[in-house]
Amino acid sequence: MPLTVVRHEAVHLYAPPPATQAGVRAVDAILRLHKAEEDAIERARVAIGLTNSEFRTVRYLLQAVRDGRDMGPKDVAVMLSKSNAAVTQVVDRLERLGYVERKRHASDRRAQVLCPTELAAQRVDDAFREFHSAIAAAIGLVDDAEADVVARVLDGVSQGIGATLDPEGESEA
Repeated sequence: MPLTVVRHEAVHLYAPPPATQAGVRAVDAILRLHKAEEDAIERARVAIGLTNSEFRTVRYLLQAVRDGRDMGPKDVAVMLSKSNAAVTQVVDRLERLGYVERKRHASDRRAQVLCPTELAAQRVDDAFREFHSAIAAAIGLVDDAEADVVARVLDGVSQGIGATLDPEGESEA
């Protein structure tokens, strides 16, 4: 019984439902997608063997590299909302596991740059591949007009909850 409650709570709508059955089905699908994403992220984190903070750090560092930005321990502290001491522990463990390397900043000898390793990139990419492949495959089954509707609706949901990205890909939330 408790497991059933947890399963249903994850897709419970805490707002008045849409007026039509089609709308209710669409909202249910969005909530199931959200739950599936949360589950996929948790499975990926567990598969890699990291804590939530460690996993988020690796993901932040990988995104920074992909964006062409350097990221140091202070940046991670801000991203995680953690103390410098807590971030040092996270980075120390990631370094021991072979997921992060500390390098000297090119122009500021006192500063460190945290660099994710190829192993970290491979592990995270592998962990998310199934989830992202499922999304791409499902969208691949619809025509362009339907895909545009899906994009418009999901963008509207994202904007409505404040989880938007600006044109440079920076989170505005």
